[in-house]
Amino acid sequence: MKIATWNVNSIKARLENAQAWLKQDDPDIVCLQELKCEDQAFPTSAFEEMGYNVLTHGQKSYNGVAILSKTRPEDVRRGLDGEAEDAQARYIEAVFPAASGMVRVASIYLPNGNPPDTDKFAYKLRWMDRLTAHARKLLTLEEPLVLAGDYNVIPTPLDAKNPEAWTGDALFRPESRAKFRSLVNLGFTDAIRQVHGDAPDLYTFWDYQAGAWQRNNGIRIDHLLLSPQAADRLTGARIARAVRTQERPSDHVPVVVDLRD
Repeated sequence: MKIATWNVNSIKARLENAQAWLKQDDPDIVCLQELKCEDQAFPTSAFEEMGYNVLTHGQKSYNGVAILSKTRPEDVRRGLDGEAEDAQARYIEAVFPAASGMVRVASIYLPNGNPPDTDKFAYKLRWMDRLTAHARKLLTLEEPLVLAGDYNVIPTPLDAKNPEAWTGDALFRPESRAKFRSLVNLGFTDAIRQVHGDAPDLYTFWDYQAGAWQRNNGIRIDHLLLSPQAADRLTGARIARAVRTQERPSDHVPVVVDLRD
């Protein structure tokens, strides 16, 4: 089973890019983030024609997450507990049939948190606490679970070409990194690091400005975290760097894991 995550940075602007990559890579499940459209505006039929079931949790102009799947989803959940007034569309989860049972997958668009001296950063940290609380409950189910998405967290200095440039940024603040570690330490496996160890230059995002892509000035903020039951099935993980060379690309690229079915 091939599971991917990709912040498309506007599904309307990147529809042709997404279709081209899906045709090429043929993933079974795809978690998308930053849709920037409401549910009714999502190009559902374009993906259904490619053989995908479509789940969305959208929001006008901002945020938005989706899951595309070749098998029919069950037990769908939108949003996280903890803040009833939170209207931001950042989390969707479902269970999908697999040959050896079921796999639970979540598409996550964690808040950016900048500027860090505003409530945006406080919201980011609260949201991470809510995600960790929910993940702790999911782990008690003892099932294959993949938490996939744009976490807006650079876990370690190794995950940035120039880590000193990110000092003070909400993506690299000690508080953000500590909460990410707390989540992983519940028992999750960072798929990319599990497969590639401490290899350098494993980036998933390059800013549009200052020739970041051309200079490979990237960061790794898109992650797939695997429960022990999913990690036991891990056979490969990779970053689809070539997608950044598309015409009018997203500033993120897909990250893909292969699980033994």
